Amino acid sequence: MPWKPDYVTAAQAAAFVRTPGVNEAELATWCTAASRAIDKKTNRQFGKVDAPVARTYRRPASYDVVSGLWLLEVDDVQDVTGMTVGGVALASSGVTLLPDDAALESKPYERLGFSDYPDSPVVVSAIWGWSAVPAGVIGACKLQVSRWDSRRDSPYGVAGSPSEGSEMRLLARLDPDVSTALAGLSRRRRVG
Repeated sequence: MPWKPDYVTAAQAAAFVRTPGVNEAELATWCTAASRAIDKKTNRQFGKVDAPVARTYRRPASYDVVSGLWLLEVDDVQDVTGMTVGGVALASSGVTLLPDDAALESKPYERLGFSDYPDSPVVVSAIWGWSAVPAGVIGACKLQVSRWDSRRDSPYGVAGSPSEGSEMRLLARLDPDVSTALAGLSRRRRVG
């Protein structure tokens, strides 16, 4: 899976939209746009690099009184195979991967914990990303693609019929159900 992939294909979106004669080329555009909107909403992306990549983190670490560690926000990482911190293998580095329950919850590690203030910059090499795209992300992407696909039939941002009581304004934000599907997947802030 590539870094920053489309979370659904045009064919998957077409099956979800269920509109006869739907233009898959147009849907492909919406698939990419919805995927990047989800990335922006969650402050993360759900792809994965194929091999370890070195990334440099220059933000100063913050001290966490509860854990007694200096914390450094890093990109998401679930596969720690071959991970190094400052050129040292993770197992020998003395670095703590956080949150503690990430593997148990099938979520990525988001922070590194250091017992001493780390020298800046910190170079970390890892297989960045998620092992699999969460189901909520796939569902959210299908919903948003469907909404944008129907938008062309409501050029003034109004869908439905006022006389039948089914009028709906299509606002310039993600569908509320998309936000619900993404609940619990957002990072506090963007890394880097």
